[in-house]
Amino acid sequence: MPLIQRASPRSIYRGRRVAPKPENIVGFLNTFSLRRYASLLLGLLAVAAVAIGFCQWRLDVANRRVAHAYQQRYVSTQLANELRRSSDDLTRLARTYVATGDAKWEQQYNEVLAIRSGKAPRPLDYDRIYWDFRAADEPMRPGHGETISLQDMMKRAGFTDEEFAKLHDAEQNSNDLVKTETIAMNLVKGLTPDDAGNFTKQGPPDLDKARSLMFDANYHRFKAKIMHPIDDFLKLLDARTEGAIASAQATAQTWKTVSAGVAIGALACFALMLHALFRRVIAGLEVAASTAGRVAAGDLTSHFDADRVDPQAKNEISRVMRSLQTMNDGLVRIVSDVRSGTDAIATVSHEIMAGNNDLSARTEQQAASLQETAASMSELTATVKLNLENARQANMIGSDAVSTVEQGAVSVEHLVTTVNAISASSGKIADIISLIEGIAFQTNILALNAAVEAARAGEQGRGFAVVASEVRSLAQRSSAAAKEIKDLIETSIDTVRDGVSKADEVGRHIVEVKRAIRRVADLVGEITSASEEQSRGIEQVDAAVSQMDRVTQQNAALVEQAAAASKAMDDQAGNLRAAASIFKLPGGAGLHDHAQPGASGRFAT
Repeated sequence: MPLIQRASPRSIYRGRRVAPKPENIVGFLNTFSLRRYASLLLGLLAVAAVAIGFCQWRLDVANRRVAHAYQQRYVSTQLANELRRSSDDLTRLARTYVATGDAKWEQQYNEVLAIRSGKAPRPLDYDRIYWDFRAADEPMRPGHGETISLQDMMKRAGFTDEEFAKLHDAEQNSNDLVKTETIAMNLVKGLTPDDAGNFTKQGPPDLDKARSLMFDANYHRFKAKIMHPIDDFLKLLDARTEGAIASAQATAQTWKTVSAGVAIGALACFALMLHALFRRVIAGLEVAASTAGRVAAGDLTSHFDADRVDPQAKNEISRVMRSLQTMNDGLVRIVSDVRSGTDAIATVSHEIMAGNNDLSARTEQQAASLQETAASMSELTATVKLNLENARQANMIGSDAVSTVEQGAVSVEHLVTTVNAISASSGKIADIISLIEGIAFQTNILALNAAVEAARAGEQGRGFAVVASEVRSLAQRSSAAAKEIKDLIETSIDTVRDGVSKADEVGRHIVEVKRAIRRVADLVGEITSASEEQSRGIEQVDAAVSQMDRVTQQNAALVEQAAAASKAMDDQAGNLRAAASIFKLPGGAGLHDHAQPGASGRFAT
């Protein structure tokens, strides 16, 4: 209910205005027409606007001083952070290069130095994340900024001599650390400094010493030595900017207070005038507010009836009422469209959610299968490597066998030569035995003749006859022994000849065995080469399967995110449907009268 008594709506809108006596300001303002109200309000608004504008101008000047102080603080802190960040980037890149020996880390290390020293243009948005993306081989941002050293940027930022000295100390300490990192990275390449300090002496890489330089306690002390001046700089920066910010904020607060006082005075005048104005228009506004309240409660069947205020009125109130009615009709159409749209969105989102859930399950199954395949490929790789090692050993054994057979062939050739020599010697021995047999035969004849002559001699030749008999006996035994030896020699010659034949046959067989072993060795060598090719191919397949496994895992994560997004969209569709359900449309239809979407879509499981 209004706090002051007002004229009746009919007296306002039919021209029978009740003019209260100007006993006070409110009563005097009630005698004004709407046009005079508008003129007076505009005049007061102009004066208040000028006063507030001046206050705001002064406040804006003070705020700019505050913003400038904060900006100076921000820029200075950014430059100090860039120096610290570049030192951290140099440390990370140098350590990575020392650990891996990959030349790209040395290249990025040199790029950081070139940008910091102004020898290379600064990338766009260099104060944001940059080198972490470069380390992941992501494409660089297009375009470049200006080419300027970090030291020149510090000068341009207007540092005090004391602050600049601290940052200069930090930069110098960082440059000293760069020398240590340069030595470590050159040690990876086997380069050491000459007498002039240039890295021209080539030697073996010394990875242990390089890693010791990059990871020992001295390195961390160097890092702390860089950070101490930066920490001192931040303290100096806080001390310098805090006073400037406090002064600017005090001035800004003063003008805020003045501006608030002017605004309060203007608002007081506005309140008096608007109070009188409300007495003129409150009746129509109450009708509009009552009807609008029902609309706000969701009842779009309400009707903004301008005739309820004044059937003859053609003023602002009636036009407002008609505009509100037009707006209400538009809301009816919009809510009807929203209801139809929310049903469709809910159905589609539910189907998408079900499809994503099904796809997520299949992707997880595929990932599990790929993991099993990767494990099988690893086992197959190990088996092929074992076969390759066995083939190499077989190749070595075959080579040894060829050498052994060749030595055996040489030995058989020597054996054949020796047996042939023995055969020749046996023939000579047989000839000698034949000669001995002939001598024994002749001795036997001579002994026989001597016995005959001794018999003729009678008693005088008896002793000679005994000797002749003994000689004859010896000749007979010699002949018999020579005959036995001859038989043995002939048997030995036959045996030797058979041995020579067998040795020749063995030699031929050994030659054939040598050829066969050579063929086997060649085949084993080919098997070894094929096994090596097969091992490399299986390793490539193993790497490809591992890559597929990683990609499938990433796809599974993306599918889970898509499922979560579709679930969120389904929830939002439900919220939108619930929000639209509060409206009541002409004809009594509400959102709850519509069919709720279920899980009967094409993706439902």
